[in-house]
Amino acid sequence: MTERNLIQEFQNIFQTEHMPSIFFAPGRINLIGEHTDYNGGHVFPACLSFGTYAVGRKRTDQKLRFYSMNFQDTGIIETDLADLSYNEAQTWANYPKGMISYIQESGHAIESGADILFYGNIPNGAGLSSSASIEMATGVLLEGLFDFRIDRVRMIQLGQQVENEYIGVNSGIMDQFSIGMGKKDHAILLNCQTLEHEYAPIALKNHVIMIINTNKQRTLAGSKYNERRTQCEQALADLQTELPITSLGELSKEKFDQHKHLIKDEINVKRARHAVYENARTVEALEKLRQDDLIAFGKLMNESHQSLRFDYEVTGIELDTIVQVAWDQDGVMGARMTGAGFGGCAIAIVERDQVETFKKNVNTIYRQAIGYDATFYTAMIGDGAKEITEGVL
Repeated sequence: MTERNLIQEFQNIFQTEHMPSIFFAPGRINLIGEHTDYNGGHVFPACLSFGTYAVGRKRTDQKLRFYSMNFQDTGIIETDLADLSYNEAQTWANYPKGMISYIQESGHAIESGADILFYGNIPNGAGLSSSASIEMATGVLLEGLFDFRIDRVRMIQLGQQVENEYIGVNSGIMDQFSIGMGKKDHAILLNCQTLEHEYAPIALKNHVIMIINTNKQRTLAGSKYNERRTQCEQALADLQTELPITSLGELSKEKFDQHKHLIKDEINVKRARHAVYENARTVEALEKLRQDDLIAFGKLMNESHQSLRFDYEVTGIELDTIVQVAWDQDGVMGARMTGAGFGGCAIAIVERDQVETFKKNVNTIYRQAIGYDATFYTAMIGDGAKEITEGVL
């Protein structure tokens, strides 16, 4: 899809010859640091080279018209600046509507309507954060069309507010933060509580990031996620009988090992150990990448998966099969599940000239073991949300 294609599509759909502006917000992956965010720890996300394009132009009236090339059957969804309330029938358009509503409420003048076309090339159902991508694409589009600037962290917080309050999904801030603050060829070590963050260079050179979708529906993810949160809260409460801490993320591995006997339930010991050790891995990952040590970073990815499999128990046969087979392939630096688990995606760092062999070998064994194919995507690490000014998308 080129810039010219998107402009032509916009002009066809909205029956205009006027030139729109083009904005982009990426999807994201979390390279390491899973289930650490709600335990007071760090995450380690990076922006992908694919994401959501928002093509828009101001109108002279108060109408808002939305069209998605990904949901063509819904046609143009129309509303008015005076009515930005959540409307179940307007499906995906509630994400941009929510952003427009909250940006207006935060004091930025949106004095007229707009025609906005969306096109996303984030794989459906892969857990790479398409909703946050739409929110942040809308945010940068509004900045561009209406000539104001929103503090980027504030825009990120408004995106999370759309998810939590407008849509009603109890998600953290990692998705919007990484998409809003991403930087080409860098990952972000982010403290989700304080929003303190540091950039880590990822010099992939002769490697690519391979995203592997298990194509398993994550039916258990919601209930098991809540169960894991409760188990970690119970472990924390037990530790607090002797330790002055407010989260598991405050503990070093050594401190945890010294005091884990305080945790009454053996399963909760395992859950807390994952949270503490995984958080330590994120901090070590920053150090290794700054030393340009991709081998050591890959090893931390492998350890992360083992911890998610045996201590946190959120992987499942599909993810474990893919990761195990990935480890056995030539040219693989590291592999792990990414996201909530129980399906979804794994990631691997693979030598560029081994990619085709990697895909063939992994999929053959996966299909034999599971009964259906995985899907593979090659990604590079790109910039965060921004206006597109020139060039091919």
